[in-house]
Amino acid sequence: MIKDFGAGVGLLLRGFSLVFSSPKRVLMGALPAVITAVLMLTGWVLLFTNIDAVAGWLTGFADSWSDGWRKAVEIAVGISVIAAGLGLSVLLFTAITLMIGGPFYEYISEEVEDELGGVPDAEQIGWWRGFVVGLRSTLLLVGTSILFAIPLFFCGFIPVIGQTVVPVLAVCVNGYLLGIELTGIPFTRRGRSFKQRRQILATRRGLVLGLAVPTYLLCLVPLAALIVIPAAMAGGTVLAHRLLNGDRAPIA
Repeated sequence: MIKDFGAGVGLLLRGFSLVFSSPKRVLMGALPAVITAVLMLTGWVLLFTNIDAVAGWLTGFADSWSDGWRKAVEIAVGISVIAAGLGLSVLLFTAITLMIGGPFYEYISEEVEDELGGVPDAEQIGWWRGFVVGLRSTLLLVGTSILFAIPLFFCGFIPVIGQTVVPVLAVCVNGYLLGIELTGIPFTRRGRSFKQRRQILATRRGLVLGLAVPTYLLCLVPLAALIVIPAAMAGGTVLAHRLLNGDRAPIA
């Protein structure tokens, strides 16, 4: 597991090398991310400007409490909402970017796989099909993320554990889901379903986490996603290529 995690980190670094070896790949990868960044920034501004109202609505049960306790609960819930939104936004950022930039990332994925030996009889995804597949995957992944986020949200109120173990679990869960999203194009080009993608990636969870967790954390840095997502896509393509070709050996 640890060795696979390290190899997954290596895949991300290799993705950076593959993307930055071509100025065209950098431009193709950054453009959809810029559009998504504008949309996500608008959403965050709306959330921050209305966080008091959101926290007040969620803590309606505490209206009859003393002012001190009610305010403390509102602050705790507000922080939890922002934390949950932050975790979900990274996944949404990637999903929306992939939907908007389907042809751009398909171009990067094709070039990377051509360097790895190509894909015989590969299916051409196209923008519309890529959008539909991406939208379906996004709904499934976001739904799964919310299912995990609900218990993690309440566990966040547990002293010590809520401030240590829960954030780590949240990063791992959202990172793994992000890894599933990053490998979507090479699986779709081979006609593999979303279910098959999950099953195959589950055989090497350490690799997926090694690629996706650093990607997830780097995407929390403002504007970093503009260069991280294209590199992670390239790394995800290398990972998918190896697994889909039946190679289960450690990836150096």
